[in-house]
Amino acid sequence: MNPEVVIIGAGPAGLTAAYELSKQGVGTTIIEKDASEVGGISRTVKYKGYRFDIGGHRFFTKIPEVNEIWQEILSDQFITRPRLSRIFYRGKFFSYPLKPFEALKNIGVVDSTAVGFSYLWAKAFPSKEEVNFEQWVSNRFGQRLYSMFFKTYTEKVWGMPCTELGADWAAQRIQNLSLFTALKNAFFGKKGDTSVKTLIDQFEYPRLGPGQMWEKCRDIVRERGHVLHFGRGVKHVHHASGKVTGVTTVDGDGNEERIDCNQVISSMPLSQLVRVLEPAPPTEVLAAADALRYRDFLTISLVVDQEELFPDNWIYIHSPDVQMGRIQNFKNWSPDMVPDAKKTCLGLEYFVFEGNELWNSPNEQLVELGGREVEKLGLASKKDVEDGTVVRMPKAYPVYDSAFQAALDKIQSWMSATLPTIQPVGRNGQHRYNNQDHSMLTSILAVKNVLGEQHDIWNVNVDGEYHETVERQVPRRVSDSPSPAVSGR
Repeated sequence: MNPEVVIIGAGPAGLTAAYELSKQGVGTTIIEKDASEVGGISRTVKYKGYRFDIGGHRFFTKIPEVNEIWQEILSDQFITRPRLSRIFYRGKFFSYPLKPFEALKNIGVVDSTAVGFSYLWAKAFPSKEEVNFEQWVSNRFGQRLYSMFFKTYTEKVWGMPCTELGADWAAQRIQNLSLFTALKNAFFGKKGDTSVKTLIDQFEYPRLGPGQMWEKCRDIVRERGHVLHFGRGVKHVHHASGKVTGVTTVDGDGNEERIDCNQVISSMPLSQLVRVLEPAPPTEVLAAADALRYRDFLTISLVVDQEELFPDNWIYIHSPDVQMGRIQNFKNWSPDMVPDAKKTCLGLEYFVFEGNELWNSPNEQLVELGGREVEKLGLASKKDVEDGTVVRMPKAYPVYDSAFQAALDKIQSWMSATLPTIQPVGRNGQHRYNNQDHSMLTSILAVKNVLGEQHDIWNVNVDGEYHETVERQVPRRVSDSPSPAVSGR
């Protein structure tokens, strides 16, 4: 099978592209920088029989094509899990979605009254601009509730003031969720209602974690003759006369290999893709690539000698008293994630910048830190922590700061016009905070483009409404005229 298409990255986007092309008999070579793992941020890490995610990954989608792929690959391995997530704030737990009487009790009558008046004020006198995150959220929830439940956690996640974080972030992630929507759902919502994705109360999950999905997908595409190279980075993506001609990869020892191809589907960080293009793009496009920023992610996994700790799938930690941003209880995602039913596996999540003090700390110190912080929060006793490990994930989150949209528009416009046979897909590939299903959809459409159709893959999840509430909205076709497909189909 000839490697007609080179796929960069073996995460959900890259493997979805390979899987869909394999159905059409189109050869692919997949380049993965990691030495042995697939799945990207959706992998499941294995440690002494324990399994944990890099974050938590619900399998819930309103995209039929994505659900079809999930079921084709792993249908008999899905389990339905109840969703329980809470917010830890001022030493108390607040259910999410909101339970009004619980919230009233936890924050008290005075603060609750202030929240109500703040909300009414925001409705009567909203901010005329919605440029940043603070303005967008305050207009929908009121300044008081924003300060209590959004500001501290968001700034912990992104490492910057909310006034420097673009409104695009809020519009994409919490579109159509307002204080009124949350209250209406709390009082009148029906169990299993999925009209607002943020509020769903159950989801599907692979028995052995999301990595099980992508490991099985890897095996399928290999069985169909596709090539997967581990431990290789991309040094150059070659192009001439508006068409890609090949990809040069390099391994850890500096050995280079060129792979000729006529199409590239790339999920590598967009800023890096621009930098490896040969010949190089114009200066202004390179400058736009340099303007794109990322937030990195560190998980401390703890094995705790306790059968039950707390019932949540995950808890958002709004407390400024600890550095932890969120904590997962993987036993509550799937009992099979833990080999010993008498123990618990926790995932403590820290949002960092690569190279800072926390990122560079030795694993032993980080496990010690994790033990101290879960005890400080009253979630577990440090003396019960019997083991732990650390996973660092660079470029986990594309940053939506004030400069990103202009930079992204510049790169997108140039690439679409100049190099249509290079298609960026997925979260990092498009520098867009897509969920797993939207990342997969970009690849499904990229494959359709390879096969001769013309779809605007950049339109996936641009509309926050599509992200959260619409049952199905296919990104528009650019035209019905065919584009050059790969040879040898």
